[in-house]
Amino acid sequence: TAFCSYTGEILDKKTPLLRSMEVVSEQALRILRLFGNNTATRVTTTVGPEQEYFLVDKKYFDQREDLVITGRTLFGAKPPKGQELEDHYFGNIKQRVSDYMKDLDKELWKLGIYAKTKHNEVAPAQHELAPIFTTSNIAADHNQLTMEIMKKIALQHGLVCLLHEKPFAGVNGSGKHNNWSISSNDGQNLLDPGDTPQDNMQFLTFLCAIIKAVDEYAPLLRLSAASAGNDHRLGANEAPPAVISMFIGSELEGVIEALENGTTYKKPNGSEEFVIGVDALPNFPKDATDRNRTSPFAFTGNKFEFRMLGSADSISCTNTILNTIVAEVLDEFATTLEKADDFDKALKELLIKTIKEHKRIIFNGNGYSNEWLEEAERRGLPNLVSTVDALPKYTEKKYVSMFEKFKVYSAKEIKSRTEILLENYSKVINIEALTMLDMVKKQILPACISYTKTLCDSAISKDTVGIDSSVEKSLASKISSLTASIVNEVKALDEKVISAQDCEEGEAMARFYRDEVFTQMQTLRASVDECEMCIPEDVWPMPSYTKLLFTV
Repeated sequence: TAFCSYTGEILDKKTPLLRSMEVVSEQALRILRLFGNNTATRVTTTVGPEQEYFLVDKKYFDQREDLVITGRTLFGAKPPKGQELEDHYFGNIKQRVSDYMKDLDKELWKLGIYAKTKHNEVAPAQHELAPIFTTSNIAADHNQLTMEIMKKIALQHGLVCLLHEKPFAGVNGSGKHNNWSISSNDGQNLLDPGDTPQDNMQFLTFLCAIIKAVDEYAPLLRLSAASAGNDHRLGANEAPPAVISMFIGSELEGVIEALENGTTYKKPNGSEEFVIGVDALPNFPKDATDRNRTSPFAFTGNKFEFRMLGSADSISCTNTILNTIVAEVLDEFATTLEKADDFDKALKELLIKTIKEHKRIIFNGNGYSNEWLEEAERRGLPNLVSTVDALPKYTEKKYVSMFEKFKVYSAKEIKSRTEILLENYSKVINIEALTMLDMVKKQILPACISYTKTLCDSAISKDTVGIDSSVEKSLASKISSLTASIVNEVKALDEKVISAQDCEEGEAMARFYRDEVFTQMQTLRASVDECEMCIPEDVWPMPSYTKLLFTV
């Protein structure tokens, strides 16, 4: 459905996505015409979003106020076992989950959503579903429907499907890998190296355009994955860091370097040499290093996988931005090449110039390492750590001008989206803080006080008959001390939540919630989680991580 305001501003996510698909088609066709392709009449971007999710037993979900209200656990001591054995990832799918997956497939197929891949993910109780690729706008619609159907079918199995990016601390969160490609309606995947020198130069042209687009517009890609929930994932050794980089694999990097330096490209085994633009290049096998798992934007054969997106997000914003930034660079390329007297010479010069200026974005190493963050800083790559750092970039003049040039967004539409996203961030943190306060005051503190009394009564009884009561006294003292800390931290959080209302709405308020409220929430959680480890399961007022993660 498309929505617009009384004065004509676009209010939905579908219309900008459709507009971006039109502009990338128009600019890509200009490039194809330069390579002599007069048969293609349209270029389409396609997407296959991999949807990660958790399944928990509904009876335990219903006993967790934090899960019910916020979608994630705000408290929870670490269980004895997490994901360190990787036995869930490589293990069999449990029967109850398998039954759910089969019913989910059937319902999705009825709607024309071709769900195909399904498997366990790394964290306990975590799984993934992936559909067959389709055009970007249909893929976005399908993914929205998929998330709704996933939750609906889960209830039929006595389960709850959690789509929050980080429902449990200490184990991996959930993302949504956005596999993006671009194809013409005469049967060419434009990210697939061809069998002739001309086809390969065409492939390298589109590849270099994407390299430049990702480098120049990295903040836009980063903010397309920005949310309060996704901030828990990015850079936590389970998802890419907040620094945008591109993985293209060692063989393709060798081709790029050969083109830049004007040398021949040698296959890794040294058996053959290829002159870029003269010889047909070899097929590029999917890189075997598996480092694409740590890269935000990875070339994986004939597509790019954008891995930053959060599991609860719509894919529309990401693909609107991706389509538009690629269209912008293709427009620049086409404008330059259409004026050239010698196309081959101008093309080679353009590609070499692009590689020299934008190769800093290419990184095939381990994106999880601290060394990469230091290297990225030396390269001048932006590191927009949180949502609050990323969202204000939306309204920068360079980006607004690009969107207005292609009539994807107006300046007013971008400003309103930025304000709404910042407001949503503040509201999410505020709701989480209020939920924490409610749980502590009504459930956790009463449990702590009650069990402390039980221990004290036991100690008095033992003392009366002359039995050693040191264990009860020691444990009661520890819980009493933790309870006092919790009370103080609750008071501090209460004050910060109230103070947040005095901030100016927008970026200032969002920063206060991130720097002050969220930080205090983490402090409170640490004390509560420590207290949970001291109190019996039948006294603690909510199901433990062990029950939530290991009983489905």
